[in-house]
This record gives sequence, C-alpha cells and structure tokens, in this order.
Amino acid sequence: MVRKYIVTMIGLLGIGAYVTRRKWLGLLLGLTPSKYAVRVVRGITIPMPDGVRLVADHYAPKAPGKFPTILMRTPYGRNEEGGVMGTLNIFFAQRLAERGYNVIFQDTRGRFDSEGEFEPFVDESRDGVATLEWIAQQPWFDGHIGMWGSSYGGYVQWAAAADAPNCLKAIVPSVAATEITPFVESAFVVDGIVRWMLVLSRTERGIRSWFPDFSQLLYTAPMERMLQKAFNELPIGGIDERVIGKPVPYFRKWILPENAHTNATFWRSLAHGTKMQQVRAAAHIIGGWYDIFLAQALRDYAALREAGRTPYLTIGNWRHVDIDCAWETLRSSIDWYDAHLKGQPDRLREKPVRIFLMSANRWLEYDGWPPPAQPIRFYLQGQGQLGVDAPPENCLPDHYRYDPAHPTPALGGPMYQPGAGVVDNRPLEARHDVISFSTSPLESDVDVIGHVFLELYARTSALSADFFARLCDVYPDGRSINLCDGGTRVNVRTVELQPDGSFRILIELWATANRFKRGHKIRLLVMSGQHPRFARNLGTDEPIAAATRMIVADQTIYHDAARPSALIIPIAGDVE
Repeated sequence: MVRKYIVTMIGLLGIGAYVTRRKWLGLLLGLTPSKYAVRVVRGITIPMPDGVRLVADHYAPKAPGKFPTILMRTPYGRNEEGGVMGTLNIFFAQRLAERGYNVIFQDTRGRFDSEGEFEPFVDESRDGVATLEWIAQQPWFDGHIGMWGSSYGGYVQWAAAADAPNCLKAIVPSVAATEITPFVESAFVVDGIVRWMLVLSRTERGIRSWFPDFSQLLYTAPMERMLQKAFNELPIGGIDERVIGKPVPYFRKWILPENAHTNATFWRSLAHGTKMQQVRAAAHIIGGWYDIFLAQALRDYAALREAGRTPYLTIGNWRHVDIDCAWETLRSSIDWYDAHLKGQPDRLREKPVRIFLMSANRWLEYDGWPPPAQPIRFYLQGQGQLGVDAPPENCLPDHYRYDPAHPTPALGGPMYQPGAGVVDNRPLEARHDVISFSTSPLESDVDVIGHVFLELYARTSALSADFFARLCDVYPDGRSINLCDGGTRVNVRTVELQPDGSFRILIELWATANRFKRGHKIRLLVMSGQHPRFARNLGTDEPIAAATRMIVADQTIYHDAARPSALIIPIAGDVE
C-alpha cells in the first residue's frame, strides 16, 4: 500500500514524467523493466478531413529503428494544463514510451489546443479513424497500433475501432463502454453528468497552471455544498446554469423534451456496440464492480463473444475513479500490447477472464463470463424474510411512502463522486422509505458470481414511479455492505397492469462476485429513489427538464403465491 501511494504522488506531481532513470518506478508499479530514455515532440498538428487541426504530443524511445504506436485521445488535456488528469496521463505516456512504444497523445476536437467545437461523443469516430490513418503514414511507424485510455479515453477507442484501418491491432478500454448516455433505464443520471460537466468546465483551453488543480477531483467541501444545493433545486433543466454559471449546449440538447424524438436517433448513432462484427482489434476490457459503466462493459464483452472474438476481461473491486484500477490498467496494457503489437504471446495470462472475488479477497480466472453458476430464487416473504421457500398464498404485502421532496438518498455504489463504492448501508436501511429482506445467517460460505436480478410485483399510487434494488452482504456485527444495484422507471400508462392494479417488472442489479461467508446474511433493499445519482421521480410523468410539481407516491411490494417477488442470484459451486 505504501508503494501504491508513493507512485500515486509521483504521478500527481508530474515528477515521474521527467526523471531520467526510471527503473525503480517500474519496480514500484510491478511493470516490466524500462528499456529506453524518452524524447518528446510537442504541438504536432494532425489534419482532420473537414480541415480542423487536432494537436498532439509524440513520446518516442530514444533509439534507432521503428516501434509500435499507442494512440491516446482525451478531452482532459494532454499536458499539465489538464491538471491532475493531464499530469497523470503524461506519467502513463512516459511509462509506455520507455518500454518501446511511440505514443501519440492527442487533445480531442475543441479541447485545449485542438481546433473545432467540442460536442461530447459526436466526432470521436471520424477523428479517431483520421488520426490512425495519419499515424500509418509517418516514417517512424512500424505497422502496428494500439489504443489506450480510461473512461472517455476508452469510449474513443470503441468509437474508432469498427472503421479503423487494419493496422489497429489492440485496444484496452478501461472503465469505459461502447455506449455512454445520460439515461439509465429511463432515469436521468444527474450526479454523474453534472460532475462531469464541472470537470470539463475547469479543464478548458486557456487555463494555465504550473501545479495540478486538485479541485478537479471534486473532493472539496465547499464544492460539495454547492453541488448538493444545486441537486436539490428544481427544475433539473437549469442545473447547468446553477453549477457551471451558464447554459451548456450539449446538456440542453440531451435533456430538453423537444429533443426526445431526435435524441433517440442521436444516441443510437453513437452506440458503437452494434458494430462489434467490424472490430478486428484484439480487445481487453477492464472494469470495476463499482464502476458506472460496468453493465455496458459486460454487454460489450458479450457482443464481442457473439461476434466470434476472444476478448479479455478484467474486473476488480474498483470504482470509476480508482488509482488501483489505473495502475492495473497500465500493467495489463503493456502485457496486451507486447503480445499483440510485438508478437510476444507468452505475455498473455492463460485464462481470458480474471475477476476479483470480494470478501474472499482473491482473484479468479475463467474461460468466459459469466462463469458456470446456478441461478437460485430467494423469495421475498413477510416480516422482512428472504428465503428459498415460495411465499404462502395469504402473505400480506409491504408498503412504503416515497416523497420526492425528501428523496431517498444515493449511498455509495457506482457513482461519479467521492462517496462511491463500498459503504455501510445501515443509515439507508433505517429510513421509512426503504424496505429490506434478509436471509437467516448462512450455514456455509456462498459464492455469488454473475448477473443479479429482481423479479418484482408492485403497485404505485403515482402516474410514474422508480423502483431500485440493492444486494448487500450483512456481517455478524451488523454492517450491511452493498455489492450491486439497479433500477427501472415505471409509467402506469404504458406498463402492463393486472386487474388489481399491480404490475410485474424485472430489475437488473448489474453483476457482482462476492463470497457470503458463514454466519453472514444475504440482504435485499427495495426503494424508490437514489438522489442525486438519478433525477428523482416527481410522480407526475411530466418532462423532467421543466417539472417542479411533486406527488407523494404510496408503493406496495407484493410477495404472495400469486405474486411471488424473488431475488435471483447466481451461486457458484454446490448449493445445499
């Protein structure tokens, strides 16, 4: 752990980008030994087909001959002007170059020194392909290209991969996905979108700073107070002005109701997962159990498998912003590039899938995802019980009231903020608008590995309602640790209603890998809000951009023989 934080500070301060002898840095990170000193050519202009010029820096080994190339593309700044993120990326570019790779590190369109207008996601496919074609024409090019980056830097890899020239041989999208939208199951992702807009606004062309701006990480108390105040105000459509201080055109385009029909086509055009048959580059997908893009990343992996590819997959117990994930991505990427760009297949691990089994604190390897497991139904029962026996015919339902004026808070989990990841859920479980169902203490260890679902029979008094579910591991001392969650939005005008007004919905709680140890309990939480992770459902079914009127919703959760709500979890190994 000491090693990890020493290297983290080196990256944050930019020291690692300039030290001459770097072997000890590689040893600290567990990398292969460095081989070359590095030279940097800054401010290279790369023309796009429409005449816009994008700017990049070239990191190269100080040695004769040609080397494979790694392309990094980012909206966060390719140098110290990008603050923390720009400085860390310099650190990564240096580590790749000193191990025998050309690195082209490029500002995306409309960001920092690159010309044009930045509209998130829109130009990344054509700009990425044009940059790859430019690299292929350079005298130092050896015929092999890889792409590297996390989050948006991972999305740009997928955006270019389908139409890339044959020289693109390998990609490593980390905590990323082929499809990034501001909506998840019809709910608008307020917290993540607003924080991301704030990061972009604080890393813009013209900002000059000799030292990284740590406020970009959004960890400061005054900034948190400002954000929480903005999250609590309505309407949502004006939150860009409340936080950024001005309208943000792309945010308005995404959220305004008059763009709803156009936006459906817009987001489909940017969903690159539909083009997996065209992707020829070898892909290693890296993600985290608490990453905001986990669900889509696993769908991307499945799509590649369906297309006949053999992608690699690594999932750790990481959040979206997690330095452990960054170091593992760097280590794994060097192995991946050595195998696919330098012809060293022995650098690959034996099994293509590697996942971290939480609680057991061990890595497992498999031939594919999900691994073999038996889906077991744990039925919701009276008095907060959860068990494998089906509920009786006369089991009375549970009720709770959701008030959007005092919304159920988001606590931990896959969020783009400092409090993401693992938390103790007891403060959430103590609320009147959250109900929980728990097993008896387990008599032996149970490994849950795979995708988790909730088949829920429910009813709402409102025109529209959200239902969220969360799986927790309850320790003997009472701690309730969240593993995975998910939710969906229900509109009573469109959902299929039973004669009694109830409905059946299937909620995907994403995926997890956890060992529930002997004496622990499996717990399910059900609620109707995760504020401000998702825009709170006001109950009126009005367009969220302008809505301010709120309706309290009375929610009913059924668990009887006719409406057997059940948590469906994949259990690996023998089931008693």
